[in-house]
Amino acid sequence: MGLKSAVPEAILATTLMKLPDTTKPFLSRLGVCSWSLQPANPAQLVQQLKEIGLSRVQLDLDPFREQPGVWDAAPELFAREGITPVSGMFRCVGEDYTTLETIRITGGLVPDSTWEQNWANAQTTVKTAARLGLKYVMFHAGFLPHDPKDPSFAKLIKRVREVARLFAGHGLTLGCETGQETAPALQEFLQHLDEPNVCVNFDPANMLLYNNGDPVEALRVVGGWVKGVHVKDALVTRVPGTWGEEVTVGTGQVNWPAFLTALADANFPGWLCFEREAGNQRVADIRAGRLFIENLLRGA
Repeated sequence: MGLKSAVPEAILATTLMKLPDTTKPFLSRLGVCSWSLQPANPAQLVQQLKEIGLSRVQLDLDPFREQPGVWDAAPELFAREGITPVSGMFRCVGEDYTTLETIRITGGLVPDSTWEQNWANAQTTVKTAARLGLKYVMFHAGFLPHDPKDPSFAKLIKRVREVARLFAGHGLTLGCETGQETAPALQEFLQHLDEPNVCVNFDPANMLLYNNGDPVEALRVVGGWVKGVHVKDALVTRVPGTWGEEVTVGTGQVNWPAFLTALADANFPGWLCFEREAGNQRVADIRAGRLFIENLLRGA
């Protein structure tokens, strides 16, 4: 992949590369993925967001389905505290991220054994998203078959289409998360799917964690579909067939100046939400990442 050691590269990129003025609007479009913070309730989430220094959030919608008594009061609290939900996320049931192979088998809408439950959950989640006033919700569709002749290709097309049309019926855009396939494979899948309300939630770190290509090059391939971004960083694995390592934004192998520039070149219209799925100091890590990205953008 031609990727070199992480920290020096990130520091050099920050120091030497000036971002174009077209990236400046991103400063006002930064948010946080709520599930990264693992809040027990809306009040805790509000406090964590204040500590990070951001007031926009991509909401985990599963707790609204699983714990309505805890989360149904969230909109009123958010309004009172100046927190703005900008988008949402839901998970598919039964996903096992222990290894690359386990998530390949269990991820997204791929397994027949979990499809009925995932479909039922989606019908509840879409109503929650609409009630919260969201316009965009993302999820992991699962590992996309690379060969359109593969029988599983047609099956996954059918399932994603059903979910997409369910969301379209409520005026919602459905985002497919990147990383579990190469950018050309994702592009081909979306072309075959051909649903106008389906887009891409681009996570540059996932491209590295799954070892599926350079994030900037991948963004250039699918940039026209990208409506959401996860701000996350990672290192490519040194052991083929195993996970890479997620790290704090600015200390990994994502070339952030080049990535943000490519995002601006693609006329990206959405939100950039910090995601942190590793470590035990997530508030501090996301805050550090926020400062790193803001410094980059302010220097544009």
